[in-house]
Amino acid sequence: MSEAVVTAGAPGPAYLRYVALGDSQTEGVGDGDDTRGLRGWADRLAELAARSSPGLRYANLAVRGRLAGQVRAEQLAPAVALEPDLATVVAGFNDLLRPRFDADEVAGHLEAMFAALTAQGARVATLTFPDITRMIPAARPVAPRIGAVNARVREAARRHGVVVVETGHHPVVTDPRLWSRDRLHAAPLGHARIAAAVAEALGLPGSDDSWTRPLPPGARPATGLLAVGVEAAWAGTFLGPWLGRRLRGRSSGDGRTAKRPALLPVTPA
Repeated sequence: MSEAVVTAGAPGPAYLRYVALGDSQTEGVGDGDDTRGLRGWADRLAELAARSSPGLRYANLAVRGRLAGQVRAEQLAPAVALEPDLATVVAGFNDLLRPRFDADEVAGHLEAMFAALTAQGARVATLTFPDITRMIPAARPVAPRIGAVNARVREAARRHGVVVVETGHHPVVTDPRLWSRDRLHAAPLGHARIAAAVAEALGLPGSDDSWTRPLPPGARPATGLLAVGVEAAWAGTFLGPWLGRRLRGRSSGDGRTAKRPALLPVTPA
């Protein structure tokens, strides 16, 4: 299988098989729910790609809560078996939030996935992580970890010809309106922007940089005692349960499997 190539000024490549690997963001948490179903940026990217590749089939192997090593162990072999000509690999965010964190170890798992998929001929794309301290001030100790992982991902991507989507360079990425109430997962608008960013990086027909543009002015953020109340409510609703799972050695993905393990035709939303 030969890798799809985009030439300047030429139509985008036609893809036949797209496989997404990752955790909750790729699964689509924040865009829909477990009752109605999750959509997410990978589903949206598949829909964008199918406009110029009407025969595209798409599988999503992502499962929430997975660490980079778990994504590699559980999803890489099934992904390779599906013989994709397009793949996205986004993992490592859950590792950033664990007490024991090793940037080299995380990057090593990601590079192994890059290597296996590109060696098979797939065009692979990945994302760097934005500065989450803009949404969660209490996460400031994590900021150096984000920079360390992003730097290593860029290096690994260069070695394997992987497309890197630099979402964190644009201020709109940390606009609260792009994020769900838990501040860790994109909202529907955020998922749409991520899909548009990956589409532009891949050179899909009709894609452009409009995803980088700021949203219209919105309500001013809370200040003073109101801001304290907002933070307390967020901590009680989201931070507390998250910490409780960590203390019990549990994960939000326990007992879950991939929502779309087989290659299926892409149906417009």
